[in-house]
Amino acid sequence: MKLLCIGDVVGKPGLSALRNHLRALQKECGADFTIVNGENASGVGITPAQADDIFAAGADVITLGNHVFNKRQIVPYLEDNRYILRPANLAPQLPGEGAGVYEACGYRLLVMNLIGRCDMAFGPDNPFLAADKLLRQYEGRYDLAVCEIHANATSEKLAMGYYLDGRCAAVWGTHTHVQTADERVNPKGTGYVTDIGMTGPWWSVLGVKAEQSVAMFRGDLTEYFQPAEGECVLSGALFEIDTGSGMCRSVRRICNHIPV
Repeated sequence: MKLLCIGDVVGKPGLSALRNHLRALQKECGADFTIVNGENASGVGITPAQADDIFAAGADVITLGNHVFNKRQIVPYLEDNRYILRPANLAPQLPGEGAGVYEACGYRLLVMNLIGRCDMAFGPDNPFLAADKLLRQYEGRYDLAVCEIHANATSEKLAMGYYLDGRCAAVWGTHTHVQTADERVNPKGTGYVTDIGMTGPWWSVLGVKAEQSVAMFRGDLTEYFQPAEGECVLSGALFEIDTGSGMCRSVRRICNHIPV
């Protein structure tokens, strides 16, 4: 099984890049199942219409992160659509689900969406204990398990990769929008990348106009952030999974530049 994971889609440029290029990438990679992080589709947050766009572009599952509720109109969508996930270790009374089992190549694929705690401006439950809980909760109901951890600290994401080594076929990080060059298969067979990057404007600061970000760090008065224009990048990772063992054979980073 080939699992394609796409990094944070940022604003209209990211949605356009996904809409125009994801299907071709899936064909090129031979992807059997595609997971897309969509939490920045509105810049901060995602609307139902944007989620529909991501599904129409070719996503099988959408994952989210710390901006999940910035656009409150997504709330009923989270309740009605089992193919969009919010972090499982947020407060349990919040709408939506943090994991789901989906059919892929005739196998039952458990997808877990977690959020980190280091340097995040809110207090989710412990993601490591949440991972244990989810694996117990779904025991006997899945053939393969994978996990996205939406986190700021590379150390926290690396630790999760080792913590789930041998228990998940793949673990990958999102949130920083900067792709890391550390793709690997961990000692017990889990494919891993600390951060798979973003899908959006290349000449930018995390998708935002560079001059606006520079002004903010200078201490200047700034307007609301605007997405940058021009060349985009579609970033992610391809995990090749051995369905017999449930472990990963190889990991390939993807960073496709899309000219204007």
